[in-house]
Order: sequence, then structure tokens, then C-alpha cells
Amino acid sequence: MKPRIRSTSGLAALLAAFSITVCAENTPPGYIDFGKLAPPIGSGEFIEVHVKSNLIGMAARLVEKIEPDAAQLLRGLQLVRVNVIGLNDENRSDMEKRIQTIREELDSKGWERIVTAQKKDEDISVYLKTRGEEAVEGLVVTVLQARREAVLVNIVGDIRPEKVALVGEKLNIDPLKKIGQHLEKR
Repeated sequence: MKPRIRSTSGLAALLAAFSITVCAENTPPGYIDFGKLAPPIGSGEFIEVHVKSNLIGMAARLVEKIEPDAAQLLRGLQLVRVNVIGLNDENRSDMEKRIQTIREELDSKGWERIVTAQKKDEDISVYLKTRGEEAVEGLVVTVLQARREAVLVNIVGDIRPEKVALVGEKLNIDPLKKIGQHLEKR
């Protein structure tokens, strides 16, 4: 009986280790887990956008004829996640700590902070996870407006720097233009 228990325990441990490895491999390198976010207690803004590759692919097909460069950029994306959480006295401290923890995690995992902007009640950071000089694997934006809201953005995929700037130019989106220009200089 004891050998059977030992072999069953060994098999269970092996399967657990395998499942952890498989889960880790399925997480794209540009993905950052923001944790479970909830609407603020009482009244307050709460927006959660979570768009996965299948819907992004459909969007790419829709814009392909009018904006082929934008369609090509979209095809390289795996996930777009945007969270906006209204801040109040009950959740402000927790959100400040969460954003600080996320930034520390990004720093410890080798993400490059390309933008830091602090002014009065605003605190903004933009991070990139790159694969050498060839592509951006992830983009994370954290915004803390002390009295109003916290914003968390994670874009995951195979993003070519020249496409980011081109889409920014075509669609006249200044932040994309600037990020694209920064990436092209690297």
C-alpha cells in the first residue's frame, strides 16, 4: 500500500509541476497582471476593457482596406486591457499602493520605463517590454490622478516600432507618434 501512495504522490507532484510550467508558458511576455479590480464603493467611475486576439483580428479585417498599416499593427496584438477606477477616500490608498507595486514589478522584471511625468496631482509612467531591437512585446501605462482616477493599460503582442509611429501619424495620435519616435531612435 505504501509504494502505491508514494507513486501516486510522486505522480501528483509531477503533474502539478507540469501544469505550472504550461500555465507560465501560456502567459505572453508582455502581459502584466493588475489583479482583481473592483468598482469604488458608493458612486464612482469604473471602466474595464479587455479585448483579446480574436476580436482584435476582426477589427483588423474591418480596417484593412482603409488603413492597411493599422490593420497590420492590430494583427500583431494579443491583448488590450484598460482599467479606469474612480478614486474616493475608501480606495485611494489601496490604488496608490497597487500602482506602486505594479511599477516595482515592472522594474524588477526588466521593463524599460520610457516616460515618467509628475505634476501636481498627476503621476504617469509608461513601460515597454522589448524583444531586442525588433519588437515591443508589451506596453504598460499607469496613471494616478490623486483626486479623480487611476488608469491601468496593458497592450500585449508583437508590435513593430515603425508601425506604432506610422499609425500615430496616420490617425494623428500624439502619444503613439512620440512612443514610435522613441522606439525608432533606440
